[in-house]
Amino acid sequence: MQTLDRIGQWPVDNASAAVVRDGGRGVSRFGDQQRVYPLASVTKLLCAYAALVAVEEGAIELDQPAGPPGATVRHLLAHASGLAFAERTVQAEAGTKRIYSSAGFEVLAEVVETETGIGFADYVAEAVFVPLGMANAALVGPAGHGAQASTADLSAFATELLRPTLISPQTHTEATSVQFPGLAGLLPGYGAQRPNDWGLGFEIRDGKNPHWTGTRNSPVTYGHFGQSGTFLWVDPRADAACVVLTDHAFGDWAKPLWPELSDGVVDELRS
Repeated sequence: MQTLDRIGQWPVDNASAAVVRDGGRGVSRFGDQQRVYPLASVTKLLCAYAALVAVEEGAIELDQPAGPPGATVRHLLAHASGLAFAERTVQAEAGTKRIYSSAGFEVLAEVVETETGIGFADYVAEAVFVPLGMANAALVGPAGHGAQASTADLSAFATELLRPTLISPQTHTEATSVQFPGLAGLLPGYGAQRPNDWGLGFEIRDGKNPHWTGTRNSPVTYGHFGQSGTFLWVDPRADAACVVLTDHAFGDWAKPLWPELSDGVVDELRS
């Protein structure tokens, strides 16, 4: 895929990327696929998926109480618990506002750990990394932003998202569908969004503007980006996913380049 070659002109020292198609059978690559990068908030996708495996196993339930009064596991996954970004301070009643919360994912990790009796980092490895062959992936810090992985690892994860095997199609559909529709909130780096739609750990593009994905990505595109200069999106209508990992922190440099790359990827997929 020639579009990925554009990354070579980005203001980063190191970058790796992949476009995964056809349930993982077709992959286009750029850069060192085995280089390990800190994922920052792309971590949330991996931890959310582990929590969904815990739901499938019956260890936890989406609607069991968790976090502040009135909140549930579902609220924590959907950034609708009312918890602040980095602290366990309640800023809103559960289900009334989309407050992006890394603290909420720390609470979620504790719930999974308590209910399974397994340390959360170990549970994520057993539930997601090992079965998907993500050999270099590890959760080495908080559940909201503490994972590291290679592009090869996230390509395996993207393949799973395109054709789920660790969770049921029904759970996958629910996870990638809007939870608590209509909630407004701030999308980090991009300001107020009305609505600021989110699934269960997955940000959903819908009609958000501005946004880190491309204008040619379909509204049902879902994924996450990280402040370490990383992103992963899946566009079900294109039947494809894109993974980009860099060693340059997200900032103004990325705002035009990421959507431009994503638009190029979608255009090339269509050609």
